[in-house]
Amino acid sequence: MLELEFTEKTDRGLKREGNEDFVGHVLPASPAQVRDQGFLFALADGMGGHAQGEVASKLAVETMIAGFRRVPKGIMHASLLPKLVQEANAAVYEAGHASKVRGANMGTTMVACALRFDSAVISHVGDSRCYLFRNGSGALLTRDHTMAAEQMRLGILAPSDMPADKDSDGMQHMLTRSLGYDLFVAADTITVNIVPGDVLLLCSDGLHGYISDAEIERIVNRTTSIDPALERTADALIAAANATGGNDNVTAQLIRVVAVERMGLYRGRPYRLL
Repeated sequence: MLELEFTEKTDRGLKREGNEDFVGHVLPASPAQVRDQGFLFALADGMGGHAQGEVASKLAVETMIAGFRRVPKGIMHASLLPKLVQEANAAVYEAGHASKVRGANMGTTMVACALRFDSAVISHVGDSRCYLFRNGSGALLTRDHTMAAEQMRLGILAPSDMPADKDSDGMQHMLTRSLGYDLFVAADTITVNIVPGDVLLLCSDGLHGYISDAEIERIVNRTTSIDPALERTADALIAAANATGGNDNVTAQLIRVVAVERMGLYRGRPYRLL
């Protein structure tokens, strides 16, 4: 049976008055729910003045959680998560248009990870990220929906052209995709196999926008090898981001895979592998 350990921490940083990041999760209440529904982790980073960012991120995550809890058992996460992201987008879009705050735009990024059996499905919009750490190596599973990332994919920018942090690059970190901007949004969704010992990290750009992927990998490997408590790893990541100036809210969700249930698929239905 799939077994996980997790922690989630958010910090407003040193310069912001409020925290526009929001996190949430759904944990199965029984072994049957572990197999039928699985686990959900979600993180959102809101934007917009007059506290609209805080409203957007909270609404997006809570919509994801509510949708995950009500779905029929056994539904495939790869088809479910994009639908839930679209529900969250519609909720933020409608709330933004109903807002009485003049001139305020409500929007948020979203990254969500659902786990069941021996796989993780990640769906995201914007520049909140998901990493996978295995056997001392880290891999970025998501791709940022930003001007800079799009220019790099087109070959207009090289990785060496990117500045050290997001505060020094002008408009390059402008989002090209987010929840709440249009009534419909396309979420990128991938499925990865997981094995015991894997660590997944969901984070806002308050983390990866200020410390490099190499530094994130170093902190995760060092803290998990010295002290397996994930809380220490989350604290170390947030401290490293704040040490660069604390200019943004910073949030991290860490999930460690303890055990998995190996499964196969036949005509869309899972079956246990011996």
